[in-house]
Amino acid sequence: MSRSPAPSIRLGYGTNGLTDLRLSDALALLADLGYDGVGLTLDHMHLDPLASDLAARTRQVSARLGELGLEVTVETGARYVLDPRRKHGPSLLDADPDQRAARTALLITAVQVAADLGAHAVHCFSGITPAGTDDDTAWKRLTEALTPVLDAAERAGVPLAIEPEPGHLLATLADFHRLRHLLDSPAPLGLTLDIGHCQCLEAAPPADCIRDAAPWLRHVQIEDMRRGVHEHLPFGDGEIDFPPVLAALAATGYQGLTVVELPRHSHAGPELARTSIEFLRTKGAAAC
Repeated sequence: MSRSPAPSIRLGYGTNGLTDLRLSDALALLADLGYDGVGLTLDHMHLDPLASDLAARTRQVSARLGELGLEVTVETGARYVLDPRRKHGPSLLDADPDQRAARTALLITAVQVAADLGAHAVHCFSGITPAGTDDDTAWKRLTEALTPVLDAAERAGVPLAIEPEPGHLLATLADFHRLRHLLDSPAPLGLTLDIGHCQCLEAAPPADCIRDAAPWLRHVQIEDMRRGVHEHLPFGDGEIDFPPVLAALAATGYQGLTVVELPRHSHAGPELARTSIEFLRTKGAAAC
């Protein structure tokens, strides 16, 4: 079965949108549909990063990926993997240094998993600034918490791709560049660009955001979205004009995965995985 809509765009689907499937079944589904890879979110149902025998379980996943011919990127956006009562908690910005250290440790674990899987990047985000925390303090916490992760990424040879996330401290491309300058542009630090987030809150159109971000692209997420509303939508339900987006992405020479990101649609995950790749193939052909 043919795979990508254009040779330079390699499509994946996020396991956070397939949480009702066993991981092995999700990977087989994506391979059967013609995806090039998978965005693997480390979570309790899919390669739990906190359970025992992680190295052995990672080897099993690596073998399965190899059997199916799938590439992988490691994503770390699991909602409750560290704290069953606090969404995405603790974060890199928590007031409690031990809590920040727990998130740092999880990201270092993700880097090791990524290295063992041969993943092309590890995705992460900053977190929401806690109430009562001033801007300078938040950025100081972020840079300090990320430094050991970047050191681990450099040793492992796996880029760390931080995502601008609406509502977070690091919310825009300008915020990414602020972090990059604060850290003195470390080689392992790259960017996760979410196309929907560009539509949601960036001043420039998504295709322009891609061109501006091209030198730092290490991971791409894609879905539909509306201006000013942070809601991940199936393709065709939002406002994004996709042929210019896919053309701009192909023109960058980016060789990593472009991963469909529909984390609130697991109830319809298998069908959306099918319709998503069909949509992107069609729009990709129109972009050529």
